[in-house]
Amino acid sequence: MRLTLRQRASWLAHLFKASAQQHHLPLREAFRSHIPDDAVVVDIGAHAGQFSKLFARMAPRGTVYAFEPSAYARSILEPALRWNGIGNVRLTPAGLSDGVGQTVLHTPIKRSGSMGFGTAHMGGVPAATHHEQGVVLTTLDAFASTEKLTRLDFIKADIEGWELRALKGGEATIRRFRPALYLEVDAACLVRAGDTPEDLFDWLGGLGYSAFASPDHRPVSAWQGAGDYLFVATEKP
Repeated sequence: MRLTLRQRASWLAHLFKASAQQHHLPLREAFRSHIPDDAVVVDIGAHAGQFSKLFARMAPRGTVYAFEPSAYARSILEPALRWNGIGNVRLTPAGLSDGVGQTVLHTPIKRSGSMGFGTAHMGGVPAATHHEQGVVLTTLDAFASTEKLTRLDFIKADIEGWELRALKGGEATIRRFRPALYLEVDAACLVRAGDTPEDLFDWLGGLGYSAFASPDHRPVSAWQGAGDYLFVATEKP
């Protein structure tokens, strides 16, 4: 994609942050029991790679499968991984959904002119100036079959409202491996896909998952507002 001069400058800033900084370090303790050093992790919506880097370092003998449909995000993620010498992240340039196909990814353009790639989303009608990119969609079940996965320890998904769609496309895989799930759950985003937080909690509850709200990871029985939630399989579906 062609970038303006302002967007090129912000791209350099994004690349520096992605390469030189490591976010989410406080989450290591909450994740430690779910991500052993040989873990298999799926990072849905890898963005600039902050979570992928964290997972890769927590599981140096494992593999992180990162899904990122945004060409802009990948142009930052790939060099950031190389800069950090991380070789156990496998990047797939596609989105995960409940079906195989294609859609449009909308990336907001900020008032400054820079790319708001952290809030790029599928579905819904953009309310502001945005960049459109056609993207490929696959399912976690199809991917797991193609890759012949024999384990899956952890899934992180932050895809601006498409979380339940991505999980439903991996239902067989989730039932088989019972991975822990770390999800962004935001009603305003989920509505783009025609879903609600209650839909997501009910669906995971039906699979035997219990929820814990960040940042203190206290157990909750229902959605407590927009934020990140850790879901752990505690019962058989």
